[in-house]
Amino acid sequence: MTDTTPGWLAPEDLELTRARMPILYVDAVPVRVDDNGEVTRIGLLLRIGPDGAVSRSLVSGRVLHHERVRDALVRHLEKDLGPVALPRVPASLQPFTVAEFFPTQDVGPYHDPRQHAVSLAYVVPVAGDCRPRQDALDLVWFTPEEASSPQLQEEMPGGRGTLLKQALAHVGRLV
Repeated sequence: MTDTTPGWLAPEDLELTRARMPILYVDAVPVRVDDNGEVTRIGLLLRIGPDGAVSRSLVSGRVLHHERVRDALVRHLEKDLGPVALPRVPASLQPFTVAEFFPTQDVGPYHDPRQHAVSLAYVVPVAGDCRPRQDALDLVWFTPEEASSPQLQEEMPGGRGTLLKQALAHVGRLV
């Protein structure tokens, strides 16, 4: 059955496209900030992967055809954190990094066995009540020290732990 929502591909079309060209994604690191704008907490999603493994993850998802990057970022934040998370998407959409995921292991620090993907990564302060939805089981808030620990990094597959460390460095909180 073909999904008729504009911008989405049918599963077989998506699989074919993933096999032939890079797909654009956005990644967001949800954070809590104090009154001075300093990051005090980092939110990580708890998910169960297709293989049944439990892991920690960032907010992440595809950018649709004819969708602005800002709109994709807001859509995925709402999808994963709930409608009252109150994200403050930066006025300038300059990502803190561009991560390139390869289906082949050891080509770079990022790996996605399904596809070659390019992700624009952002740190996004959220001020509201976060209630994970969709395939996210929970959202846990960590201190910057906890988030940079080797134990937590190991819980993030595909190099997302490296992406988290880059985010922490970007906001001056890498321990």
